[in-house]
Amino acid sequence: MVKKIRISGPVQCHVKPPGSKSITNRALVCAALSDYNTCLTGALDSEDTQVMLDALRTLGLYIEHNPEEATIYVKGCGGDFPNKNAEIHVANSGTTARFLTAALAVTEGCNYRIYGKPRMHERPIGDLISALWQLGADVRSEMGNDCPPVLIGKNGKFGGNAQVSGEISSQFLSALLLAAPVSPSDIILSVQGELVSKPYIQMTLEVMRAFGATVDAADDFSRFRIAANSQYARKQGGTFCYAVEPDASAASYFFAAAAVTGGTVTVEGLSQNSLQGDINFCCCLEQMGCRVQFDANSTTVTTPTNALQGITVDMNAISDTVMTLGIVALFAKGPTRITNVAHIRHKETDRISALACELRKFGATVTEFDDGLEIIPPITFPDNEIEINTYDDHRMAMSFAIAGLKVPDVVIRDPGCVAKTYPGFFDDLEKYAKRH
Repeated sequence: MVKKIRISGPVQCHVKPPGSKSITNRALVCAALSDYNTCLTGALDSEDTQVMLDALRTLGLYIEHNPEEATIYVKGCGGDFPNKNAEIHVANSGTTARFLTAALAVTEGCNYRIYGKPRMHERPIGDLISALWQLGADVRSEMGNDCPPVLIGKNGKFGGNAQVSGEISSQFLSALLLAAPVSPSDIILSVQGELVSKPYIQMTLEVMRAFGATVDAADDFSRFRIAANSQYARKQGGTFCYAVEPDASAASYFFAAAAVTGGTVTVEGLSQNSLQGDINFCCCLEQMGCRVQFDANSTTVTTPTNALQGITVDMNAISDTVMTLGIVALFAKGPTRITNVAHIRHKETDRISALACELRKFGATVTEFDDGLEIIPPITFPDNEIEINTYDDHRMAMSFAIAGLKVPDVVIRDPGCVAKTYPGFFDDLEKYAKRH
């Protein structure tokens, strides 16, 4: 299946993207481990969140999901999952695989297997397994290659001190933090090496604290302490309601649409105080020459009449928007260099190589480095059809769709891969892009 993007002129619209995948899946884990009932509002309905919901149901939790109203009701189990033996399919959802590996490792007397799509079986999880072993868990890679499938067995006394690498993915540390409040013993986590994507750790801590957990964290996120049985507990009775923000990573595509078409886009529900670090993608656009206005509950990007300028930028903290910026770089004056994102080679695809390969189809000169790439925009774009391979990566499809708003005859292969985080993306893009 392919999708041809139609040029629409300057994009002028107000947008409210669906709920954040990162927040939704973190909140679902907290809700499951809590000792009360939770209603998530504004929750994302996508492949990744459906995978998490299906996994929690497989573990015996009671869940009600209303996609039309964007609500999810979860009856918490206090960390004692009803089903102690299960095979859990996680597709290609990294958050589900990693968060549940840690959460289930705390469970006593269990026998679990976590597996997924072929690409998931190539994605590293060894650093998380190592940390869980240090804490007393019985967790191992089934194939012995530090990748899923993961086998989780009966553990001894869970708790103590563990060192965890932060260089491949912040999700390993997030997974340990999310599981720690239900540990029967104190847990102290020390981060080894550079911690990538730090804003996602801040997001994890904020969600945990909203659900009642207590975490002591060093200012530089090098060390964390979680007291034994600190629990996800709340004093007030009744159902706890938690509101999920719109997805800032999804919003980046609409901000980019304003940048490349010379339009104005306002994203509602996201401000500079968002839990999601990816709102700072707007700061990259500002450096390139866009005007950015942060309001109390919205953010607006406007592109000036003069040309965008290429920039050099460290995107370690906002790496999910690397491909979006790569598209904007096609339309800038001068080169754009993106650095310190080596870890995105371990995502749904090798995002550095995939991005470089597809950008070259537009006539760009792209130099690939171990930790990033440099993009020199073309003098003119090809007059032939440009067919984009998406590598079963939702962010490739959504990013290159934005290029099609400016360059004729851009065709996206396998557009359905956007279902991972934003099933309605192409419908929304067509709807909002026509508002000019």
